Amino acid sequence: MSEHARGDTPIVVSQPVEGATPRSVWALCVLAAVVFVTAAIRLRLLDVPLDRDEGEYAYFGQLLLEGVPPYAAAYNLKAPGIYAAYALILAAFGQTTTGIHLGLILVTSATTVLTFLLARHLAGPAAGLVAAAVFAVQALNPKVLGFAAYAEHFVLLPVVAGSLVLRAQARECRPLLVLAGGLLFGLAFLMKQSAAAFIAGGALYLLLSSADDGSARWRRRLRTTALFLAGAVTPFALVCLALLLAGTLGTFWFWAFVYGSTYSAELSKGWTNLVGILEYVAPSSSVTLALGAIGLGALLRDRLRSRRLFVLFLAAASCLGTTVGLHFRPQYCLLLLPALAVLAAIGLDALGRILAAPRPSMLRRAVPMVLVAAALGQPLYASRDVLFELGPAQVSRAIYGRNPFPESVEIARYIREHTAPGDRVAVVGSEPQIYFYAGRRSATGYIYTYPLMELQPYAAAMQQQMIREIETADPRYLVFVRATGSWLVREASDPTIFGWFAQYQRSFTRVGVVDIVSRRETTYRWGAEALDYAPRSDVWLMVFERGRKP
Repeated sequence: MSEHARGDTPIVVSQPVEGATPRSVWALCVLAAVVFVTAAIRLRLLDVPLDRDEGEYAYFGQLLLEGVPPYAAAYNLKAPGIYAAYALILAAFGQTTTGIHLGLILVTSATTVLTFLLARHLAGPAAGLVAAAVFAVQALNPKVLGFAAYAEHFVLLPVVAGSLVLRAQARECRPLLVLAGGLLFGLAFLMKQSAAAFIAGGALYLLLSSADDGSARWRRRLRTTALFLAGAVTPFALVCLALLLAGTLGTFWFWAFVYGSTYSAELSKGWTNLVGILEYVAPSSSVTLALGAIGLGALLRDRLRSRRLFVLFLAAASCLGTTVGLHFRPQYCLLLLPALAVLAAIGLDALGRILAAPRPSMLRRAVPMVLVAAALGQPLYASRDVLFELGPAQVSRAIYGRNPFPESVEIARYIREHTAPGDRVAVVGSEPQIYFYAGRRSATGYIYTYPLMELQPYAAAMQQQMIREIETADPRYLVFVRATGSWLVREASDPTIFGWFAQYQRSFTRVGVVDIVSRRETTYRWGAEALDYAPRSDVWLMVFERGRKP
């Protein structure tokens, strides 16, 4: 017997209606408008320069398209799924910034539609539309770096799809749906390891929820949960097998799990990070957060146990996914958005029922409409300059400060024009987007220098390995980056790499200096003009060429 058949009162009055009724057609039209409007806003941001994470994914994807397996020529602790996703986008839309951000539009649009379907399944078509609109707008919010193609976007697509499949199986009790849900959650894990929180949440939901009015036995629940976990593990197992055959499984395991286990902040620092991110993000989304809190309260009183458990586990998994490593970076908040959107929709419906009779019908309708407008308008208004006014390079400056993301385009152009496709380049700093823009291979697998500066037991060995790889590859060009965000040097960091570079660059000729004087001014000097130029700022990059006289 289904939950509705038992006579429980649902959270919302409206319920999904099968068939192409006028109401369902209207809902689809509104959904299409939400997808179109948010996609149109993203179109204006297609040419925003890639940041470091996007540059990393793009470079790995570029290598994959050239037949280089993950972790063979570049190292990082991310799971390989995001690199495969980028490779598909680059193959479909071209190896450009525009192509990457077009792929992001497809991903976020698909996730918006799936969020609508999930919320409609949970609480009716009106809630579905509210949830889809909230998700689409918040996923665009610059405060959580939603306009950039971070791995979190690619985690959410299979997570929301898998959640929808798990909810469907709760009614139909079909093992194939359980397996399919597990496979989707497993794909999310391949995009980023923090998706493990969603796998745990899905497993607990299947273990504790009852699909047939309490008649299910623990043995059956255990079998269902085991099937789900088997599905979740399968994609990872297949990828490990592929990496084993490619000869890079050991490198992947070291970076993703051995070194990855050291990648966490201290508890006190984690608390500071959490407070900082809340102060940064919450003011632009306070209305949505308030609606979500109301929705959580309403959900706790919901008599439909399976639905209550489902949303609570989704919300808990979303929160847990953002806490991995205790770093609490803005883009991690993207993982919260589907659960927050569903809770906000439930909260809005709860307020609507409170405002029901004996109040005037105009008031009952006006208040929810005003709250929806406020929830959607607040993040858009808070970041109106980024979303609607500034140009691509200005957007990068407004969000990332003086990090050398716009300058990477010009540096890469110079390198590309002065090298052959087989020439190697070494960027001494954490700017992998330069490799992608230039279309040239790195002389070292260390496309990030953060691990070298971290206070972790492998830092010294990593520095020596990076030095050996660069010297062996004998790169045609060197790029040295002097920017705090490219190194994150600690007081006790090992300075060996800097001493080595001071000696190594003597066999090269300085051919370029990029001096980021302020957010509005960058000075470029190339050729002979670069030899005697002294940077005026504390953020600059120098380009060196082996054996060339300007």
